Amino acid sequence: MADLAKIVEELSALTVLEAAELSKLLEDKWGVSAAAPVAVAAAGGAAAPAEAAEEQTEFTVMLVDGGDKKINVIKEVRGVRTDLGLKEAKELVEAAPAAVVENVSKQAAEELKKKLEEAGAKVEIK
Repeated sequence: MADLAKIVEELSALTVLEAAELSKLLEDKWGVSAAAPVAVAAAGGAAAPAEAAEEQTEFTVMLVDGGDKKINVIKEVRGVRTDLGLKEAKELVEAAPAAVVENVSKQAAEELKKKLEEAGAKVEIK
């Protein structure tokens, strides 16, 4: 049990972006999706209208355009998406519009948007 308590402590120290990255890594490793149960519950019918009235809690940061300073934007993308190498980050920036991160808090999405815009990109939060 001491090992489990240690894991809980380490997980509690993660930032939102790190937690999102961990979620994606676990989904890839085990071939499952954390979003699947939510989709099934929403498809139930009666629950869907009630959920639509709730405030959005998870956001996607979309890179609309890499801008003139693509190198700076690629650096920022790599800083956030540690799972991407230089080539993959460059491809993501050049493939705009593309999602940089998904299912993050509003605060994390706004922080990332600010960083990317300072680097010269055009960004939307959805």
